[in-house]
Amino acid sequence: MMSAGPAFRLAGKISRMATLQPLLTLGALKIAVASGAVPHRSVQQEVRDNLIARLKSGETLFPGIVGYNDTVIPQVVNALLSQHHFILLGLRGQAKTRLLRALATLLDEWVPVMPGCEINDDPLAPLCSACRTRIANEGDATPVAWLGRDARYVEKLATPDVTIADMVGDIDPIKAARSGLQLSSDLTMHYGLLPRANRGIFAINELPDLAGKIQVGLFNILQEGDVQIKGYPIRLPLDVLMAFTANPEDYTARGKIITPLKDRIGSEIRTHYPPGRQAAMSITAQEAWILREGGAPPVELPTFVAEVVEEIAFQARQDRRVDRRSGVSQRLPISALENVTSNAERRALACGESVAAARVTDVYAALPAMTGKFELEYEGELKGAEVIARELVRAAVATVADGYLSHLDTHRVIEWFDLGGSLQFTDTTGATDIVAAAQQVQGLVELTQQVGIPAHAPEPVVAAGIDFILEGLYALKKISRSEDRGYHAGESPARRPSRPAPADDPDDEPPQGGGRKRYYN
Repeated sequence: MMSAGPAFRLAGKISRMATLQPLLTLGALKIAVASGAVPHRSVQQEVRDNLIARLKSGETLFPGIVGYNDTVIPQVVNALLSQHHFILLGLRGQAKTRLLRALATLLDEWVPVMPGCEINDDPLAPLCSACRTRIANEGDATPVAWLGRDARYVEKLATPDVTIADMVGDIDPIKAARSGLQLSSDLTMHYGLLPRANRGIFAINELPDLAGKIQVGLFNILQEGDVQIKGYPIRLPLDVLMAFTANPEDYTARGKIITPLKDRIGSEIRTHYPPGRQAAMSITAQEAWILREGGAPPVELPTFVAEVVEEIAFQARQDRRVDRRSGVSQRLPISALENVTSNAERRALACGESVAAARVTDVYAALPAMTGKFELEYEGELKGAEVIARELVRAAVATVADGYLSHLDTHRVIEWFDLGGSLQFTDTTGATDIVAAAQQVQGLVELTQQVGIPAHAPEPVVAAGIDFILEGLYALKKISRSEDRGYHAGESPARRPSRPAPADDPDDEPPQGGGRKRYYN
């Protein structure tokens, strides 16, 4: 935003000073710059200085970015300290855009600009002739405005229909005709997004989708630091930091980054998915809408449910039926966890429960939030996305349950089912019914405390623990589950009847050469 308000604060050295009196004229600005009260520097030097100050103070460089502290962030820091333009390469759902938007926090809070200028001209070094003419006429009395850091970050999603006029600019013949100017005058220019990002950060998402001729138009800004508009000898030496994102697979799928442009980008940084389940759970907890307000009961999310939801993404990323080249976005567990929470709310409202406790069976109700988040290979397409998603959920439950149940004594529960017992629940069964039915199974309710359910937890939370144990035993193939019978004894593998061994007959002769071969099973 532009502001000429009565008070403001500047980042860096200025932010540590008391609130300054407003500098509203060019003369006052010159005095402040000469005294060192207001810094005057390029955008890349500004980002570098503020980054150095943040590194010295030990502050978090990019709040909200999880899992990149030892990999991506050090490389981004090196690129910024080197004053490089850079590109983030990674699959979908790897926080590339969020990381670029966090760069705006390294800009000064306010910078002086010429009021009304489309390209945010520096009052001390104006580029456009209109600003130069105004300063020549008004001198030190020329008014100065202040531009906030949020307005200095400009982002463009690259699409095939983007033109060079959208990106750089074009001649406006109507403006020339109305003003009586030559077309070669910079006063007739209609500036594109890149000039309007002058003295800021310009980010382009999905760079390979940008047409090749448009990528050529970025050559000068990356190397010489200026842009050229149309065929007229007009050059604007812009002060801008360029950053890009791209999916590596898009080089062949939808487009490519032309080689000369890649050569001009200073640093190429690879992003990745969360390295472990705990880091992934932190991201999902940060992004998912779980803490809800309104008339619904409060939500209780057991840790094992969050782990199962997160493990689904890890299982999908290593499943050979899922296309690894397109990746499995971190949005999958985020969306799935929100659906799990909603299903718990729906059940709590229908059953009149005071707490909406999420269960593992709620994860199956969240399949619509998963099936669109991954692409399938040919083998997966034959089965269908929903079948693959169900199998991924079961594999995730098995992985998580193995960590919880492998050291616990569950043989009494399994034995109860082996003796003919069965329990039939659905994702809409009330907690009271589940707990009452589970009392029939010796040791089942007591096991809930060993998987993290408090001793005096509300019934819906205890029911979630019972549900997890049963689903875990089913996923580990200790018991079975079906639509008509619910949970019941595991299916024992069918054994082939043993054949009686033939008696040795001394008269039997070994087969002669050339005779018919005998086969034994």
